[in-house]
Amino acid sequence: MSLKTKQIGPYFIGIEIDDDYIVQLSINETTQQDSDFSPLHVEAFKQLEEYFKRERTSFDLPIQLVGTPFQKKVWQQLLDIPYGQVINYEQLAQRIEQPTAFRAVGNANGKNPLPIIVPCHRVINKNGHIGGYTGGVEVKETLLKLEGVL
Repeated sequence: MSLKTKQIGPYFIGIEIDDDYIVQLSINETTQQDSDFSPLHVEAFKQLEEYFKRERTSFDLPIQLVGTPFQKKVWQQLLDIPYGQVINYEQLAQRIEQPTAFRAVGNANGKNPLPIIVPCHRVINKNGHIGGYTGGVEVKETLLKLEGVL
């Protein structure tokens, strides 16, 4: 596996690649930028930079989601939430045809290994509050503002 970090906008974003797939994205886990990027790292960072400049609304990258079957089902649904739109955890549970599993959906959402690329930030609480986020609530708020939701 190969983890490389680059500063994009105000954040240090780490991308981990395994067998030509992006398997992990981390936000602000370091304040050090790497060099010697693989071609896939270069492309991933390029697309993330375009996203933060509002030039890209979705990603075209080879990803591999590693998790339980339930988590993968939730994460696949996240990919169907359009840029600039939000749903709540209950709606997400309904989309996977398990309407009472909104807490489990929230837990799976929180374990998303590819935030931003797999847009878990587009899921909020039913009461309209933005809820938590792996990279911190401030990051989630920034992403939702970037997409024009807030």
